Amino acid sequence: MNNVTIVGRLTKDPELRSTPQGMAVLEMRIAIDRAGDKNTDGTFKAGFFDATVWGTQAETCAKYLMKGSQVGVVGELRFSEWEKEGQKRSKVGVTARWVEFLGTKGDGGGGSLPGEPSIGDSDIPF
Repeated sequence: MNNVTIVGRLTKDPELRSTPQGMAVLEMRIAIDRAGDKNTDGTFKAGFFDATVWGTQAETCAKYLMKGSQVGVVGELRFSEWEKEGQKRSKVGVTARWVEFLGTKGDGGGGSLPGEPSIGDSDIPF
């Protein structure tokens, strides 16, 4: 079983692009509080995950999300490996099946964005 649910805030504006076949794909980085793990000033330390969103859901996310937006993401973990300058690198990211818009940084994290849909999409290409 490979399921993950995360809730956090975007660290920068999401990046929308298209595959050579014309499929929309969106990349976003999400900061997540690490419960129980605090800095010396009492704030929670953060963990960071890259999430990938596909298809019409990616286009909707690009329209409504921005740096500081709070999101909930349900998806699956993916492991990537590559080589850069002769060194092997790897990371674990999330391929989103469903994204929930939870709010913007200025609204205290609750509520929703104007006209915001709750979206899910079945056109992930795998």
